[in-house]
Amino acid sequence: MDAVSSWAPVVGFTLLPHVGSVWGVRITKREIPTWYKTLKKPSWCPPNWVFAPVWGTLYTSLGYGSYLVWKELDGFNDKSMVPLGLYGGQLLLNWSWTPIFFGNHKIGGGLVTLLLTTGAAAATTTVWYHVNKTAAYLMYPYLAWLAFASVLNYQIWKDNPSKKNTE
Repeated sequence: MDAVSSWAPVVGFTLLPHVGSVWGVRITKREIPTWYKTLKKPSWCPPNWVFAPVWGTLYTSLGYGSYLVWKELDGFNDKSMVPLGLYGGQLLLNWSWTPIFFGNHKIGGGLVTLLLTTGAAAATTTVWYHVNKTAAYLMYPYLAWLAFASVLNYQIWKDNPSKKNTE
């Protein structure tokens, strides 16, 4: 039983970010062949198949980083409230992007959500750096992808003025 209990936190924390993506995947799969296909996208927009493995990798890194912070601070307590609270906040923002952008077709709203997510993720990374440097380093690819996603979302918003009227 001790072997299972020692693995439970690392598995739970690592899988947690994937939980929110379950709902998002359902929305995205419905909207890609219909609404998303009609949007004008820049030539540097990755093909649709790239997004799932990228997000899967990033979510796994985020989750494991949160485990390292949790472990370093001896679980849920006053010391872990800010580092894990910031993490939870940015994760909720991250999960909300898909229903806003894909579900509600709010391109500008998606951009605002991405910018808020990026700010919260940067704050999380900064706080984590003082707790566990490896955890902070695991956030760097996520921050880079959020920056790329923000520029892509902005370009889609800019290139689809007729779609702005629904926002």
